[in-house]
Amino acid sequence: MKRSRSLISTSVLVVGLAAGQLGLGPLAHAESAPSAMAGQVLPVVSPTPRSIARAGADAEVTERAVVVADDRTDPAARDRLASELRAHGADRVDVVAPGTRTPPGLLTVRLGPAARADIAEGLDGTTAPGQAEGYALRVTSDGSRKQVALGGTDASGQFYAVQTLRQLFVRADGGWRIAGAKVSDHPSMPLRGTIEGFYGQPWSPAERLDQMDFYGDVKANTYVYAPKDDPHHRDKWRQPYPADKLTELGQLIKRAAANHVRFTFAVSPGGSICYSDPADRAALKAKLQAVYDLGGRAFSIPLDDISYTKWNCAGDQTAFGAPGRTAAAKAQVDLLNDVQRSFVAAHPGTQPLQMVPTEYGDLTDTTYKQTMRATLDPAVVVMWTGTDVVPPAITNQQADAASQLFGRKVFVWDNYPVNDYGHTSGRLLLAPYDKREAGLSEHLSGIVANPMNQPYASKIAVFGSAGFAWNDRAYDAGATWLQALAYLAGGDREAAGALRVFADLEHLAPTFGATPWQPQAPELSDRLARFWTQWKAGKRTSALADLRAYAVAIAQAPAEIRGGAVQAGFVADSGPWLDATAVWGRSTVSMVDALAARVDGQPDRSQALLEESRTLRQQAEAMRVDPSRNAWGKAPVKVGDGVLDTFLVQADTMLQLWDSAGGGENLALTGTASASSVEQGLDRLAARYVNDGSTATRWASGYSDDEWVQVELAAPAKVAAVTLAWEDACATEYRIETSADGVHWTTAATRTPTVCGTDVIRLTGDQPVAHVRMQGVKRRTSWGYSIYEMGIYGTAVSS
Repeated sequence: MKRSRSLISTSVLVVGLAAGQLGLGPLAHAESAPSAMAGQVLPVVSPTPRSIARAGADAEVTERAVVVADDRTDPAARDRLASELRAHGADRVDVVAPGTRTPPGLLTVRLGPAARADIAEGLDGTTAPGQAEGYALRVTSDGSRKQVALGGTDASGQFYAVQTLRQLFVRADGGWRIAGAKVSDHPSMPLRGTIEGFYGQPWSPAERLDQMDFYGDVKANTYVYAPKDDPHHRDKWRQPYPADKLTELGQLIKRAAANHVRFTFAVSPGGSICYSDPADRAALKAKLQAVYDLGGRAFSIPLDDISYTKWNCAGDQTAFGAPGRTAAAKAQVDLLNDVQRSFVAAHPGTQPLQMVPTEYGDLTDTTYKQTMRATLDPAVVVMWTGTDVVPPAITNQQADAASQLFGRKVFVWDNYPVNDYGHTSGRLLLAPYDKREAGLSEHLSGIVANPMNQPYASKIAVFGSAGFAWNDRAYDAGATWLQALAYLAGGDREAAGALRVFADLEHLAPTFGATPWQPQAPELSDRLARFWTQWKAGKRTSALADLRAYAVAIAQAPAEIRGGAVQAGFVADSGPWLDATAVWGRSTVSMVDALAARVDGQPDRSQALLEESRTLRQQAEAMRVDPSRNAWGKAPVKVGDGVLDTFLVQADTMLQLWDSAGGGENLALTGTASASSVEQGLDRLAARYVNDGSTATRWASGYSDDEWVQVELAAPAKVAAVTLAWEDACATEYRIETSADGVHWTTAATRTPTVCGTDVIRLTGDQPVAHVRMQGVKRRTSWGYSIYEMGIYGTAVSS
């Protein structure tokens, strides 16, 4: 993969105009280089090493550099090292054997096993850990002697030493230096990387090749090939891959190996296999053999998302008994043990077989799990997704419980940032990798993240998951998130700042349940909260100035991201969201300017700007992800939803009611909610969550068309607007009704929305009301109605 020089050297970045002047804080970037003097701050290295400290002065990269290597030096590490040296000022790189005399004054880099005599001397007491994939690194400079020692415990360790070294290049005096660091490091978890296991359009061959290079950069060592919509992976698993597909897989295996990534080939036969049929077993092993012949040495048999309470053939009932949990486990174990013992163990160099159980996302002990832990070959690696399909957290206690259930340390298939399910419709998931407990390395065999259909956009979360799996106890979700943005931006400070603004608007991370496990737009939310606090305190000019600067940053972020510094694949993946963000940002700028004009006593200009903001908002709301590479198909583009749109509604209403005290207040927040029903009587879906001010909670009704939810206001008010932030279970028709006494109701508006989103219903009635209700007429789904937040904007009437 062609790498830009700025990308390779990204390490300490401070975000500029898009962030620095807005108080967003620092990222890391090589441009802010420490001086050559010992004691200065070292560049940031990701993943965080177990031990990194200043060893002395920085070493200058000379125009001619020498790499000392032998036949024990990993070729991939040697080639990457030479490439990095050339990218950072060495016009000539000579590779010589240990003991070769070289001219004095040249930068000399020794690469190979840590135990090699010249490397051990160069490390000068910096210890290479004994664990697999460990390495040590030391940079020294003393007058004309400029030395770097890179020693690995194994070949992968050598490669990872080079990956750390590439982050230690810093600019100085118009050239490049290598920061004078000493590092001793090894990974916490043996398995780290991704599983391409989503539904929808699989990644292209070129995208997969790029991912292998990316995994090498972030020290991830595992990639599991398991795209659900590859027909030969699942539905047509018996059929051999066509020749062109085998060629493609062979190229991928080679690229993975060049980056020290273990290519793991998965076949998912559970939907149609006859476990007792020798022909089916032979077909499965033939599929594995074809990949082994290409160089694949790791295999997985996922048995997830299948029915395990019915057989695919009569012979299985004879062999394993009546269908059910116990019988399914017996059949699966019989197959898995056979593959492990007769195929995996019989093929030299092959890693232990991996599998995904049908019961993969809970901690309930069942006869299925009991059979698994009692009879499954101990060598087989079991994958587990956490306590849910998309777990809001994974704790050490949960991991221990899962390991006890399956009789071995589990291997986590983490369904973040995957966006192939309904709750993610129209979303990119760009929040940090978070809420996985430090110490999990002692309880798991590894973690692989299931990425989005958008491979480049997935790099933000995968950068974090790889960092966590490498060193979970030192992992900082926020800091690593910033490093991921800097990586994507190729070290460009303005582009990284724009990415930070954009990613904040795509921060919401849903689960399959009622509550997202990461909130939407936390930075924007904090800024809006400060804005309203200042506004209410009478500091309107400064409040507007601060908010306008950030609104401009939102409007300009897409153009900056498309300016050339950010990886082109990320720009392509994010296209619809970048388009929508630009329009939402312009709408916000116009709204802030409308407020400012009203403050300045220019009502006509304010009204014109308000209309401009409304028009832009309508344009943004109409934008769609189309075509979509996701299983959810064409969908509204979601940008800062529940935060940005809510502000625009609140500001719009305030302008309409400018001459009425309190007109911009959301009166629902002080009201009392009630509803016709609550889904399954669940307290977490109760009516009180419809007006709690949080889009992380919701109300959900029973499963009929005529359900309703209402808010009794704290005092009668003239209502100018109602907002409904719908979850995916929305209405195709509903009414907004008002009442003075809670008994007699008047229809204030009827709506027939075409999509689920945030509806704004403007009301024209001038009579005070005490109750406002959403009365359902027709549901969009077989579920009930579900609303994150109901807002009621107006002016309280004095008694």
